[in-house]
Amino acid sequence: MVQFRRYLCFVFLCLPFLVEAKNISIGKLTCEMQEGWMAVDRVPRLGWQLESSENGSRQTAYEIEIKESCTGHPVWSSGKVISGQSQLVSLPTTGLSFQEGSGYLWRVRVWDEADILSSWSGEAAFHLVPGNLASGQWIGAITRQDARLPEGRNYHGSELKKPEVKAAWEAVDTLAKKSICLRKSFRTDKKIAEATAYVCGLGFYEFTLNGKKVGDSEFAPLWSDYDKSVYYNTYDVTQQLKKGENAIGVLLGNGFYNVQGGRYRKLQISFGPPTLLFRLSIRYEDGTQETVSSDRTWKYDLSPITFNCIYGGEDYDARQEQKGWDKPGFDDSRWRPVVVQEAPKGVLRPQKAAPVKIMERYDVKTVNKLTPEQVIAACQSTKRTVDPSAFVLDMGQNLAGFPEITVRGKRGQKVTLIVAEALTDEGACNQRQTGRQHYYEYTLKGEGDETWHPRFSYYGFRYIQVEGAVLKGQKNPQKLPVIRNIRSCFVYNSAAKVSSFECSNRIFNAAHRLIEKAVRSNMQSVFTDCPHREKLGWLEQVHLNGPGLLYNYDLAAYGPQMMQNMADAQHPDGAMPTTAPEYVVFEGPGLEPFAQSPEWGGALVIFPFMYYETYGDDTLIKEYYSNMRRYVDYLSARANHNILSFGLGDWYDYGDFRAGFSRNTPVPLVATAHYYMTVRYLILAASMVGNEYDVRHYTRLADTILESFDKCFMNRDTEQYGTGSQCSNALPLFLDMVRSENAGGKYMPDADLRRKVFGNLLKDIAAHGDRLTTGDVGNRYLIQTLARNDRDDVAYNMFNHEDAPGYGFQLKFGATTLTEQWDPRQGSSWNHFMMGQIDEWFFHSLAGIRSDAPELKGHDSLTGARPGYRNFIIAPKPVGDLSFVKTVYETLYGRIIVDWTRKEGKFILNLSVPVNTGAKVYLPGEQEPKEVESGIYQFIVNEK
Repeated sequence: MVQFRRYLCFVFLCLPFLVEAKNISIGKLTCEMQEGWMAVDRVPRLGWQLESSENGSRQTAYEIEIKESCTGHPVWSSGKVISGQSQLVSLPTTGLSFQEGSGYLWRVRVWDEADILSSWSGEAAFHLVPGNLASGQWIGAITRQDARLPEGRNYHGSELKKPEVKAAWEAVDTLAKKSICLRKSFRTDKKIAEATAYVCGLGFYEFTLNGKKVGDSEFAPLWSDYDKSVYYNTYDVTQQLKKGENAIGVLLGNGFYNVQGGRYRKLQISFGPPTLLFRLSIRYEDGTQETVSSDRTWKYDLSPITFNCIYGGEDYDARQEQKGWDKPGFDDSRWRPVVVQEAPKGVLRPQKAAPVKIMERYDVKTVNKLTPEQVIAACQSTKRTVDPSAFVLDMGQNLAGFPEITVRGKRGQKVTLIVAEALTDEGACNQRQTGRQHYYEYTLKGEGDETWHPRFSYYGFRYIQVEGAVLKGQKNPQKLPVIRNIRSCFVYNSAAKVSSFECSNRIFNAAHRLIEKAVRSNMQSVFTDCPHREKLGWLEQVHLNGPGLLYNYDLAAYGPQMMQNMADAQHPDGAMPTTAPEYVVFEGPGLEPFAQSPEWGGALVIFPFMYYETYGDDTLIKEYYSNMRRYVDYLSARANHNILSFGLGDWYDYGDFRAGFSRNTPVPLVATAHYYMTVRYLILAASMVGNEYDVRHYTRLADTILESFDKCFMNRDTEQYGTGSQCSNALPLFLDMVRSENAGGKYMPDADLRRKVFGNLLKDIAAHGDRLTTGDVGNRYLIQTLARNDRDDVAYNMFNHEDAPGYGFQLKFGATTLTEQWDPRQGSSWNHFMMGQIDEWFFHSLAGIRSDAPELKGHDSLTGARPGYRNFIIAPKPVGDLSFVKTVYETLYGRIIVDWTRKEGKFILNLSVPVNTGAKVYLPGEQEPKEVESGIYQFIVNEK
């Protein structure tokens, strides 16, 4: 490891000669930590960022003004408030008279440390949604009762092959899975001051007003357990309405609300046929109001989408389009009246998380026309009839989404698009590992250039196999449709990227990109495991990759929605399933470990603290405290002498075997360690909510778990835990469980034993050639145990190579997203992010950016915690042959920039600290930090 001499510190300051304004300006106004127009269901918390060209600037007071957005009438002013708080600023619960269904504008100004006043900020808007939307009518083509849809959540795997199950689904009225168009026309003859639309179309919808799509989301609303929560979207449509006749159009698809299969399906579940709840509230300048709601006066017809399934794909017949159906003046006399349907059982909630959108597009990289011999072979390998016209496009990037085509041809001609992330030996699209058959079929209307992409289904793919068409410029003796343009649409949640990372190590940079593409592919309505065969929200990723996710993405609004999904998935007895939403219940022989596993369900308790560390917001801890406690009590009920023996353990650990169930580490050790972790977190939560009884009760429980864990898994002769595997030793080291019994019978930290256990961990890593043996669960604890014991050099060696297990091997293989197996040749998914825990290390260790809060795992209290990055730590670790690291991390308060280099025997750190924050800087080789306020700094250290 590199040693350092005494440092030289150069701090560049712009010191004013006179007391004058520090040029503080105000930007990025937020409502509930989100920028832009926001719909909220309660009085929101506000925030703002400050900027200054001078070091040491900070806020000492603020003033907020709020007014009605449509009238400009003032609503409230805070006056001068003496406070440095600039994020999560709560408005008073009294003295404010907000009206539901109304919009508001607000602005702020601040005073600096010299008590000099800034200019007013710009204005930001929020909208307080009405509380009575659930009283509206749900409309569609057929009721659930008439549809004869089966109840239950166990329709998967072999269950779907049972004759009685097949018969039940075959008896469903076919209208229940049809995509439909709904429309309503109305007039506005006054000048509009404000118009707001509230839309919930299940499973997915597309909303148009006067023929133009409102918003740019895909797969709206975000999916959920519709028996517990149903999300709706809010739109400001003031500018889209016009005087005279207006027309509302809504296109409905099935989504996860109504999975009836038809091609490939992971599962089948239906909460009901496609359905719509709609309200348009209009405020006129003369003070009057008007409402247009979903009711029996609406009409519907079948849409051109002739098949849609979240798992199986989508078909579209452009011949069935009805021009102008969603515009004023359309003749809908042949359309059918809607029926009023049963409302979903779930609580209607405004969607606060960002929508899913088409975020990127990729063009064709290479084209391969299949030969007649390859077509014959592909028919065998893909278990489908491959058309002789087939050619395969390499789009260069594995992703989640769908193709988009512009095609020209004759009316009635069909183009089929098969997508896959892998190819068969003969070069055809191979869905064997990812769920087949999934494809898209487009039937042309024959009217010039036609542009289309699926609306209600997606898949994980890199390759597109085109059948029934030719590319522009190719020979076309059969007069097939000509594809003039084709692209891959990368579809993912539009939550903002808040960081960048680059270093001198090629493998690390590429690994970071692999992880980013895999995370984005699986960042949909929920964090899924993969974007093709399952699309389920497996929960272990939420906390095991949680710090990396929070370093990279704005989860301020996404996180609470994840927590709602987890709370909705919790069983009445307190049990937590492995997935949320729980669309399928895993039952039967061999499936019990997949039904419940503490390493997965523990996300309910662990993630709120990661969220708190990042944003300084304890809302999730307090709001879901009872859920956390019920889960811990459930685990206690299942424990045998404080030991848990169920679950998946260190899933996909590594060895000379095909990855899957934990092989290197005992499942009870992993399960019990996570049981202990959740109890420790619950103690912290109990302290935060002021429940001293629970603090005492669960502290005693934690002590007994620790004692039982030690007696069951600690081998005093070998000074190792469990099998002595890397996961076996890393977990108790990470959780501060390495203890010894003192004379009083109490288990206390044992530094000597800890040193020996850690030494054994290092020996095992060395014995495996500086390679890991951990899996999905153990990876994070191994990497962070090394980092937190100042052995980042070992972590560096562990991943700085091109062998398996490691990211370099995947890169050498040609992967463009992180794969499920360390060795992609072993099959399975090539688009998983569960092994992406190294991203936390990139930011936490190499860049050294971390919240100035104690590591919450194993601590008895939050005394001294300063979460949320108003105060933070910079402690970079220049290990191995790294010559530079450049990182930008956007916190609530602004950008932290860490840019360090090693050159000519010097370590040079350039640091940018946001206004109104402070940092403790730990330079390499130094024990005591240098504390700095906001500004730009440079530190230089001479290496020894």
